[in-house]
Amino acid sequence: MKKRDFYEVLGVPKGSSKDDIKKAYRQLAMKYHPDRNPGDKKAEDNFKEAAEAYDVLSDDQKRAQYDRFGHAAVGGGGFQGEVSMEDIFSRFGDIFGEGSPFESFFGGRGGSRRQRSGPRGGDLRITVALTLEEIAEGAGKKLKLPRQISCDACNGSGADSPSDFQTCPTCHGAGEVRRQAGGGFFQQIVISACPTCKGEGRIIAKSCKKCRGEGRIPGEEVIEVRIPPGVAEGMQVSRKGKGHAGQRGGSAGDLIVLIEEKSHDEFERDGDNLIHELFISFPDAAMGTNAEVPTLGGKARFKISPGTQSGKMVRLKGKGLPNINGYGTGDLIVHVNVWTPKNLSTEEKNILNKFNNSPNFQPNPTKEDKSFISRVKEFFS
Repeated sequence: MKKRDFYEVLGVPKGSSKDDIKKAYRQLAMKYHPDRNPGDKKAEDNFKEAAEAYDVLSDDQKRAQYDRFGHAAVGGGGFQGEVSMEDIFSRFGDIFGEGSPFESFFGGRGGSRRQRSGPRGGDLRITVALTLEEIAEGAGKKLKLPRQISCDACNGSGADSPSDFQTCPTCHGAGEVRRQAGGGFFQQIVISACPTCKGEGRIIAKSCKKCRGEGRIPGEEVIEVRIPPGVAEGMQVSRKGKGHAGQRGGSAGDLIVLIEEKSHDEFERDGDNLIHELFISFPDAAMGTNAEVPTLGGKARFKISPGTQSGKMVRLKGKGLPNINGYGTGDLIVHVNVWTPKNLSTEEKNILNKFNNSPNFQPNPTKEDKSFISRVKEFFS
């Protein structure tokens, strides 16, 4: 199913401020909150869609990539794979702010869920360098990464045994505490995370010896990442839940893969197009010839017309890179350069001198030949 534009999802224009984006998401979250729409699958899908849009547009780096490359910049969307309600509550349940009327409602579901686990793990960011050949075909990478993994001794709980969990004596398992603020008729109930259990609703009487109550330990894991065809320098591909493990059962962070392009001996990249510099001899330029140039998939041949001038550009359709959003394939642009010999023998000089005064060897440029910049602009338009 094709994803909707994230700005369209939140109902805000592209240049909206972060405050406007947050406000728009807050309103949609209230409208489609599961507690207000029990058993309504469509409302749940809308709730997730809004959270996905907010995940990207509230992050300056993700938003810049999305504005430039669309859904492809974030691996097809903000969330990769199936996302649970608990993930959403864990990430965004606090956007309503302490003491806000939204907080008590949103926390009613989100708070009860969050108290069962610890904080979310951090994202893991790496850079992967790709050749143009890998970009053209797409690439599967197996990455051996050091990361925080769930403790195998306590199954990530942080407790020595299940019986070592106790209900927090301060919040009595709610994960939050309430206090009155203000005076007279303008009293307000302020809700905040419990300072004793840090919002988890329970405390550990005896910590796991291996992880010392963290629920996670340093480790290493081989993670497979599929990079789609057509990616570009600076794009990101993400794997949900493949970052650092959360503390005491908290959800794992994401693996963020930043794309880097390796330089190529034969080509320069211009969007989805590739540019190749072809050098031909003066006799070939004057009389015409058949030229052969490299492509990412092998070789391509085309005809050099008699009288070809240095600077001519030839477009070979469909020999470039695939568009990341599936809009076809770019072209290979061959920039023809006529090679001028640097060291001539006496015999070669004598031969050229015989032709020097011939009318055919005198420069006689046409209007098109004179306006190189105009030709370049017209070619790429």
